Amino acid sequence: MPAFLTEDWFNTVEQLTAEAGDLNLPPALENLAINLVVANADGSNAELALDGGKIKKGLADNAKTTLNMDAETLRKVFLEFDLNAAMQAFMTGQIKVQGDMSQLMALQTAKPSAEQKALFKKVLENTN
Repeated sequence: MPAFLTEDWFNTVEQLTAEAGDLNLPPALENLAINLVVANADGSNAELALDGGKIKKGLADNAKTTLNMDAETLRKVFLEFDLNAAMQAFMTGQIKVQGDMSQLMALQTAKPSAEQKALFKKVLENTN
């Protein structure tokens, strides 16, 4: 099982995403791109994007918003869909927002599809 945010992890995510096929996303999520800059414990940063409901390595050119956070917050918010953790992290400054805040409102109101939840569950199961 690959370590979170490593090259092997991104390869696994890409493979699982391809196997998942159509995620049947609501339009608010399907058209959303948010960049994520994640602080690793070693002081380096990992760059990824939530683009069209999928996790992708690197930053998306079409993203209007960038979120900065640590890896544990990313795991809770985006892989476990823990909205309470998301709100708490935002209120305590663990998530810093650059750009268009309205993008976060779309994330907050749009419900992930069963297919997207299943994909992210598989990603979490394959994450060390």
